[in-house]
Amino acid sequence: MLRALDHLEEWLIAFLMGAATLVIFIAVVHRYSSNIPVPAFQDWLLTVHVGWAQELCIYMFVWMAKFGAAYGVRTGIHVGVDVLINRMGAKNRTMFVMFGLLAGATFTGIVGTLGVNFVWHMSQTEQVSADLEVPMWIVYMAIPLGSYLMCFRFLQVATWFWRTGQLPHHDHGFVEGIEEVTNEDIIPYNLEDNLHPLNVKQGDRQ
Repeated sequence: MLRALDHLEEWLIAFLMGAATLVIFIAVVHRYSSNIPVPAFQDWLLTVHVGWAQELCIYMFVWMAKFGAAYGVRTGIHVGVDVLINRMGAKNRTMFVMFGLLAGATFTGIVGTLGVNFVWHMSQTEQVSADLEVPMWIVYMAIPLGSYLMCFRFLQVATWFWRTGQLPHHDHGFVEGIEEVTNEDIIPYNLEDNLHPLNVKQGDRQ
């Protein structure tokens, strides 16, 4: 169940990011292509309306940011200043880390609940977006959904930390799909710049 939720979260973020990039690209190409002085081609492009592209991209980036924040909690990618925390003893460190995680869960839970109330009242109106004419309550659903997911991730991390004493850590130098380089992958030549520190005999250098 949790693995399915993880994959859904990742696929949603990736889809929104890719779709927003594609929509922006199409809108930019359309704008500059409309200035090409080819009568038939220019007349056809002017009949194609893409004024909705900017609004759609804004909404997709809002959804991506809300779910991306929850993903950041799960993977430990959020930036934090933990110099003082790491200098504490084990007991005090556990207490402060748990307080921070539970405070995050409380805050996002409150935001999610307020978001539900806001979306409910918005759904009772007929307010729609300016260009897409989409009901605004659908757009604002990103607030409760993203906030509640982030609250769940805080509680998930807090539970894991309480059981193991470890927090999720993201290695910014890691790229998925690229294997980590080991000593066996390095060409065994003792170069002058000392990039390859393995020692080999002179007769092996061919």
